[in-house]
Amino acid sequence: MAEIHAQLTADCHYLGRFPLCHLLLMNDRNYPWLILVPDRADVREIYQLDADDREQLLQESCLLSEFLDSVFKADKLNIAALGNQVPQLHLHHVARYRSDAAWPWPIWGKVPAIAYNEQELADFRVLFEQANLPEFKISAG
Repeated sequence: MAEIHAQLTADCHYLGRFPLCHLLLMNDRNYPWLILVPDRADVREIYQLDADDREQLLQESCLLSEFLDSVFKADKLNIAALGNQVPQLHLHHVARYRSDAAWPWPIWGKVPAIAYNEQELADFRVLFEQANLPEFKISAG
């Protein structure tokens, strides 16, 4: 099992995992913002995954995207693998709205993060429990 980069663990709440990826919730309620982190050591780029893992990453990303679309009804879903500050491969999934604080610009650094309180975090976990996403296991990390 690959260790999740310290910056991601500091910035996020662990929600659970799919067969390939850990699922994290960015601790910023300005945006519904989830992150997939493949459980593979020393991988920085998608092309470094083997073909089966690349396909699995795409499947998990699509499941997560469908979930975000159905629950949050965003104007746009942004998906990105940047890695400028965290070299470990991770894939951001951010539900964006024309009314959000950063629209239409990128979210990074636009406004200060607003942390989830315990009830909001619990509510987020319930959304995932109720979604019954195939092969997703919710856990505390």
